[in-house]
Amino acid sequence: MTPPNPDRRSERARRAILDAALELCQEQPFAGVTMEGIAKRAGVGKQTIYRWWPSKAAILLEAITDRGTGTLDFPDTGDIVADLRSQMSEVVRAFNDPMFAAYNRGLIAAAQSDPEIAAGIVKTIIEPRVDLCIERLEKAQQAGAVRRDLDPRDIVELLYAPLYYRLLLHTRPVTPDQVDTILKLSFTGIEA
Repeated sequence: MTPPNPDRRSERARRAILDAALELCQEQPFAGVTMEGIAKRAGVGKQTIYRWWPSKAAILLEAITDRGTGTLDFPDTGDIVADLRSQMSEVVRAFNDPMFAAYNRGLIAAAQSDPEIAAGIVKTIIEPRVDLCIERLEKAQQAGAVRRDLDPRDIVELLYAPLYYRLLLHTRPVTPDQVDTILKLSFTGIEA
């Protein structure tokens, strides 16, 4: 997906549109959010929005990417479990933040039928965080804190998939306690 040309748009209008999209997704289901509603809330013409973004999902992707820098941090204290706990707890906080309702409720759903949005989510939201986690896990492998015969990508999926499972299927709340359980099970196993 080609991002809009930033030289052609007003930063004030851009900011108002991104804010409006996030606000509307906090107030109603993603399906109820419209380009017309975003334009009205932002105080801009609908044609302005369509000139810069092809869909409401594209607006939300930019808005969330713009705001989601906190979950990109990955500490390195020398204790891999503590570092994972810290970063995963930040992900839990983001998942529970009303501002990220657009990601939770709509953007992931839109990605199921829009390959460009799916690729954009992976490229701008998922992969940068996965890369940092892999880097930290590889360092832990070199230090002997994590088995060297394991692929770090598999470890990332093992750790983060339970968070997404609860987020997407609403089986139970996504909580910091869940992070502790995931880490305990991952690092000690379920063997009796």
